[in-house]
Amino acid sequence: MGILLRLGASAFALWLATLVFDGISVTAETTAGKVGTFVLVALIFGVVNAVLRPIIKTVGCAFYVLTLGLLALVVNALLFMLTSWIAGQLGIPFHVDEFFWDAVLGALFVGVVSWLVNMFINSDD
Repeated sequence: MGILLRLGASAFALWLATLVFDGISVTAETTAGKVGTFVLVALIFGVVNAVLRPIIKTVGCAFYVLTLGLLALVVNALLFMLTSWIAGQLGIPFHVDEFFWDAVLGALFVGVVSWLVNMFINSDD
């Protein structure tokens, strides 16, 4: 149950990101299509983060230290753009513009909102 709640929190954060940033968009026609898109993109983003983030942190550990953690913003943005690319390849109507700052701010926003929402979700479930 906890995984589904966290997936919902990520989908909610993605929805808010599309409202706040013009460079992040969902082009589904119906409300059900949009909700499904947010859930699928949240799932893709979660899988991408779960698989690639540990590898990137291990390989780039020295760069994280050297940049005082600022490299994490770039990595988050690249993972967000990768999620957009994967969604496009799967025919999911989610897109992050090529403008890199949309990805940086969007990934940061989704991360912070997900973290805030997850604070209220009981982790014992």
